[in-house]
Amino acid sequence: MIRQFAYTIFFATALLFLLNACAMAQQKIGYVNTDKILKKMPAYNGIQKQLDIASKRWRSKLNAMQQRIDTLKARFNAKKILYSDKQKAQKKKKIHQLINKRKQYLHQKFGPKGAYFQKQKSLLQPIQRKVYKAISKVAKQRNVDFVFDRAKNPSLLFAQKQWNLNKDVLRALNISLGN
Repeated sequence: MIRQFAYTIFFATALLFLLNACAMAQQKIGYVNTDKILKKMPAYNGIQKQLDIASKRWRSKLNAMQQRIDTLKARFNAKKILYSDKQKAQKKKKIHQLINKRKQYLHQKFGPKGAYFQKQKSLLQPIQRKVYKAISKVAKQRNVDFVFDRAKNPSLLFAQKQWNLNKDVLRALNISLGN
């Protein structure tokens, strides 16, 4: 009786694996390269230019702050023999304040929650949503079960060209396929 039960469990498990394998064999997988898709979108290029302009402006201010710090340090080192202990302390304090102010500005503009990343996020979100909708549309049209992004996924080392959905996604976004 125990043997019969064990055989039944074994065959039921084997049948489940077999059914699962058959179902898996019928699944379609596609891939896209979102970097290539985004680069073909005119709106994306405009966003990149906006970010570059803001970044250059902020970096210019950071460079000016650093030059001011370097100038004060050089002046201090050249004249520190002439300063009293109180004056030395005041000059050092001023330099440290400027260094801290620069660090704070750097964090404010380029830190993890800084202005650059906030601006990038707010500008890119609508485009990313648009691309996601186009990918979903193409996947449904082509009856694809899974879509991988080859842009950030180096583990997808090989894929047949027939499963590349880039052209279909670009068509869904009404973007020219020209090189």
